[in-house]
Amino acid sequence: MSVMKRLSLIFRSKANNALDKMEDPRETLDYSYQRQLELLQKVRRGVADVATSRKRVELQINQIEAQARKLEEQGRKALGVGREDLAREALTRRGSLQTQIADLRVQHDNLQAEEEKLTTASHRLQAKVDSFRTRKETIKATYTAAEAQTRINEAFSGISEEMGDVGLAIQRAEDKTASMQARAGAIDELLASGALDDFSGQRGDDIQAELDRMGGGQDVELEIARMKAELGQGTGPQGAITSGPAQQQPQQQPQQQPQSNQTQQLRQPGEGL
Repeated sequence: MSVMKRLSLIFRSKANNALDKMEDPRETLDYSYQRQLELLQKVRRGVADVATSRKRVELQINQIEAQARKLEEQGRKALGVGREDLAREALTRRGSLQTQIADLRVQHDNLQAEEEKLTTASHRLQAKVDSFRTRKETIKATYTAAEAQTRINEAFSGISEEMGDVGLAIQRAEDKTASMQARAGAIDELLASGALDDFSGQRGDDIQAELDRMGGGQDVELEIARMKAELGQGTGPQGAITSGPAQQQPQQQPQQQPQSNQTQQLRQPGEGL
C-alpha cells in the first residue's frame, strides 16, 4: 500500500470517527423526515400539474367539439340554400377538427393515467411518511431515555466528565481542609509549648505560664526525691516526700528517755534499789 493510500485511509477513518461523535440520531431522523415531506410535496405538486394539464385538454376538446358541431350545422344550412361548395368546405374543416379531437383524447387518456399513477404513489408515500414519523418519534423517545439513563449511571458511578470534575473539586477541598487542620494543630502545640509567642493574649497569660513552669519544676524535684527515698539515699520519710511543698516539714518523733529514768519512774516510794 502506497503512502498516499495510507494517508487517505487514515484521513477517512479519522473523519468517519469524528462524524460519528458529532452525529445525533434524532437530528438525522428529523432531517430524513423533512426530506420525505419535501418529496411528498413534490409528488402532490406533480399530481396537481398533471390534473391541470388534463383539465386543459378537456377544455380544448370541448371547444373543438363545439366548433365541429357549428361547422356541421353550417354545412347543413349551406346545402339547404344550394351552396354545396360551402357545405363541402364546412365538412372538410369539421373532419380536421375531428382529427384534433382524437389526438387530444389520446393525450387526455395518457394524462389521466399518469394522474392516477401519481395519485396512487402519493397515497403510498403518504402512508410511508406517516409510518416513518411514528417510528421516528419512537426511536427518538427511546434514544432520549437511553441517553438519560446513561448519564444517570455515569453520574452514580462518577465516570462522567461533570461528576469527575466535581469529585476532583471535593478531593481538593478535603485535602486543603486536612492541611489547614494539621497546621492549626501544630500552631496550637507550639503556642502551648512556648515556642511561639501569643501576641493576642493578655499580660496575665505570661504570669500563668510562669507559674505553670514553676509548678512543673517542683514536680520534677519531688519525683527525684521520691526516687532517692526508694533507693535509700534520702533522709526524709516517704510521706513527707509525696505530700507536697506545703507539707514537707517532718514531724518530730519523741526522744526515748534513758533506761534509768524510766526505771525510777516505775518504782514506788520506799522500794529498795
